[in-house]
Amino acid sequence: MRKILILGVVAILFAACGPSKQAREARKTFNGDWTLTSVTYPKNSGEFDVTLFNEANASCFENSTWNFISNNNRGAYNVQGPNCDGGQRYFIWSIDEENTPEGVYDFLLKPTNADYDSTTGNQGFRLNLRSVSATQMVWEQSVMLDGSPFVIRMNFSKL
Repeated sequence: MRKILILGVVAILFAACGPSKQAREARKTFNGDWTLTSVTYPKNSGEFDVTLFNEANASCFENSTWNFISNNNRGAYNVQGPNCDGGQRYFIWSIDEENTPEGVYDFLLKPTNADYDSTTGNQGFRLNLRSVSATQMVWEQSVMLDGSPFVIRMNFSKL
């Protein structure tokens, strides 16, 4: 009887510490193939030479294909375009539901090699998952530009 009670308490603790139902649903929705259709900036902001993920110009990411595997939080994307160092890139990703409004999550993308070993030590890129549905997803990254916040928005469509 005591073993059953201990197992029950352990199961409750695991359930309490796990991600919320909304975070689990968002994570499942990520699963599959996506296209980064556009990278946009604040209204009336002009033109900018933005490098995403310390890797390539934002234009190299437009129309790139992304694959997310939700059961192991791994993925890959393909950079393409003229004047771009194209090819497959790998990453590990996670959704952090703490300290964010309901339905809006911080999202961490960490570059790796093909074996999913980190290529940046303990560093990654924190983004804001603004919205995700079965067909559309929007990420935002805030950076500082001339002492003011500047938002980069990445818009995805599911394949």
